[in-house]
Amino acid sequence: MLATVSQFVGKTFAWWVLLFAVAGFIAPPVFTPLVPWVPVLLGVIMFGMGLTISMGDFAEVVRRPRDVALGVVAQFVIMPGIAVLLTQIMPVSPEVAAGVILVGCCPGGTASNVMTYLSKGDVALSVACTSMTTLLAPVVTPLLVWLLASAYLPVDAGSMFLSIAKIILLPLALGFVLQKLAPGLVKAATPALPLVSVAGIVLIVAAIVGINQHAILRSGMSIFLIVALHNCLGLLFGYYSAKAFGLSMAKRKAISIEVGMQNSGLGAALASAHFSPLAAVPSAIFSVWHNISGAILASWFARRP
Repeated sequence: MLATVSQFVGKTFAWWVLLFAVAGFIAPPVFTPLVPWVPVLLGVIMFGMGLTISMGDFAEVVRRPRDVALGVVAQFVIMPGIAVLLTQIMPVSPEVAAGVILVGCCPGGTASNVMTYLSKGDVALSVACTSMTTLLAPVVTPLLVWLLASAYLPVDAGSMFLSIAKIILLPLALGFVLQKLAPGLVKAATPALPLVSVAGIVLIVAAIVGINQHAILRSGMSIFLIVALHNCLGLLFGYYSAKAFGLSMAKRKAISIEVGMQNSGLGAALASAHFSPLAAVPSAIFSVWHNISGAILASWFARRP
């Protein structure tokens, strides 16, 4: 029964995120107490990822380093670059600009692996890219944010490194170790992991939306527009970067989705901890939008040869 519910929730992920975003906006007092728990919720999600990650995911890096390197470089060049360009073109507050750049500098999200599967793309490549960008994030993300967002808000790259290590690397490592020490227990718990991940993300989104209700009322449309453009351009340039290097259609699908879909939960956690709640709004909106756009693109890709 639990496995069935978990699968259903995983398949309808985008709608749950949208529902809880609306709930956070309508009833802020219900969800704003969760704001201090955002890093913990993300840590739980990363722990679940650690339970499912395998050495086979990293074997892809050895088997086809060129493809994985392209995905990783595209992730950390295209999305930050687009973010900087959009924040210079569109009039947004320094907090929102820093938040857009921050989510652009985050690694790929695990939802990209699901969307790649639905698109009939190269899932192994998607998982390998997500794993590599996630492991590189403690160093690359603070460095990029320091280089690109310091013009808007003060950035403490060292403190951000420690935050990402605690939020991502430690839970990942614990999950991976538990997977090796208690494989039977992990196997029994695996069916519930999609439910846990979805619950964590929707609560993060609801909390961030709730605490920024008034700011969203004032400038929500401009934030949504810049986030939607950021995501859509990332999907587009990810696809054409893979095409430019002669990758197959299945690999283009994977790279496109991998580049365009960020670990926006990490963006929300870092923005809340190091900038301000308002700076976390782009990440919260990104969480809603990229699951909708990703599902639409995956459906269209699935009909492509």
